[in-house]
Amino acid sequence: MDDVVYMVRGRTRETCQRELDRLCAALGARPTMRPSDSTGRGWVARAVPTTKAPVVTDDGRGLGVAG
Repeated sequence: MDDVVYMVRGRTRETCQRELDRLCAALGARPTMRPSDSTGRGWVARAVPTTKAPVVTDDGRGLGVAG
């Protein structure tokens, strides 16, 4: 696990995605998990600092490391 992981939670997928995009732009981070409602507590997404960001694939499951 990375030393720093940012998490966004929202009531809707759109809200979660919008705030994930905003967080990434403001903090220089990259998504590691696209919005998902599998947790049962709304929509959740995660990001890490760009220096150690896993590459997100089209299916949202990135395992490679960028940078």
